[in-house]
Amino acid sequence: MLSVKDAQSNILENIETMPAEQIPLTEAVGRVLAEDLSARRTQPPMDVSAMDGYAVKHTDIQSVPANLSVAGEAPAGGSYNAEVKSGEAIRIFTGGPVPKGADCIVIQENTEREGEQVTILQSEPEGRFIRPAGLDFVEGDVLLQKGRLLTARDVALAAAMNRPWIMVHKKPKVAILATGDEVVMPGDPIGPNQVVSSNSLGLAAAVKTLGGEPILLGVAKDTPESLKNMAAGAASADLLITTGGASVGDHDLIRSVLGENGLDINFYKIAMRPGKPLIFGQLNRTPMLGLPGNPVSTLVCSVMFVAPALAKMLGLDAEIFHSKKMAKLGCDLDENDQREDYLRSIIDIGDNGELIATPYSKQDSAMLAKLANAQALVIRPPFAKAVKKGDTVEILELPNSLLSL
Repeated sequence: MLSVKDAQSNILENIETMPAEQIPLTEAVGRVLAEDLSARRTQPPMDVSAMDGYAVKHTDIQSVPANLSVAGEAPAGGSYNAEVKSGEAIRIFTGGPVPKGADCIVIQENTEREGEQVTILQSEPEGRFIRPAGLDFVEGDVLLQKGRLLTARDVALAAAMNRPWIMVHKKPKVAILATGDEVVMPGDPIGPNQVVSSNSLGLAAAVKTLGGEPILLGVAKDTPESLKNMAAGAASADLLITTGGASVGDHDLIRSVLGENGLDINFYKIAMRPGKPLIFGQLNRTPMLGLPGNPVSTLVCSVMFVAPALAKMLGLDAEIFHSKKMAKLGCDLDENDQREDYLRSIIDIGDNGELIATPYSKQDSAMLAKLANAQALVIRPPFAKAVKKGDTVEILELPNSLLSL
């Protein structure tokens, strides 16, 4: 059996990054830059006021109170085009261009206005409350690098850089195919020996969260013809994910049927719990991941294998969706066998602020409710020795949301 690390490496070596496409900035959040993004303007483009008040010469207000004549105003979006002379003040507003000759701003709270005269009540040093041209960035500065996953903050910055269109990596189209006579979709009639499929919808949600576009192909029956016909729907996809049918039973047809229809298998079986019967290969040059049918196995494998695969396809670091930390154990654990364990766990915060991870006592791969409520997976290496409550272990966090500002 292949190790989890070797399986991940094999998948990443055989996955290609998606090509670039141009999109409007309005659709950029959550996308990955395919090129460095440089500013098309200087921000601010000229010296501007940081406050509402009066633009003056600081030499005129070294002794206060100082009486000055109001010679005009400089609103945001407008300007005072003459040069400020000694003894003059210009009414200015936040964002207004600082007129030539003025070198500081006195905020309006520190003034008294009467008609066209203003009394300055507090002295200010040269440069006070002035944002100089280029304070934020200068035209040509590269502010967002290729491979960046764009947040709301990045979109705001790109807008300020005057970039209405950007180049990003295309979203990979991921075809999802469930298999098995025992499986029906939610809401469909359920036979006496059937179960409701959670895998397809859970995987589709994961793919969408990870930046891909899911394509639900439905549920293939346990016949060669049904599997062959439904798998053909993945011809235009960038990645095919199947669930179920990857084991060694008489009705597990993924390897046999798809093997006769162009499936070239890179590996089969990994030393992992949950998730041992996992297939990776190419179906007529489309990368294919064959995940186990048990719902917990499917979703844990999506964390460990689908997430890094999609990250590479999007031009991201393969570990970007993996948040690994160290934590204290909340209970004793027995020694491990040859498979790497991923134990659904809850997280508490200790008195000293440390993370405390407590695995559920039952870890059956059909128990989806515990995965939904888990906050982390405790990772136990193959042949790990028994550990006690309070010992340190590695965890993989399962955040409630991947959305970020």
